[in-house]
Amino acid sequence: MYHHTAYLGNVSEEVSLLSPLRMDLSGLPDIFIQVGDHEVLLSDSIRFADRARAAGVIVHLEIWDHMWSVFHFLAYMLPEAQQAIAQIGQYVQTRLK
Repeated sequence: MYHHTAYLGNVSEEVSLLSPLRMDLSGLPDIFIQVGDHEVLLSDSIRFADRARAAGVIVHLEIWDHMWSVFHFLAYMLPEAQQAIAQIGQYVQTRLK
């Protein structure tokens, strides 16, 4: 049982909405995930990608070397972040054609 009083008050049952790892992922559109290899949620990102693939979702997962959580925010000074954002744009463009 999970108690998430900060989110749901006194709900005592497990609530799948609190984590995509507990949700039914079938029927989702293609997913593009970028995560740094120093990200604290790296293992969750990989598990999410695996679960989505198992549910029939097309998943593109990029794990960036020597990057951390939300490294994209430093695009003004970090070439890797600039490249990652450009790759997001390229991915979106291929899906809109």
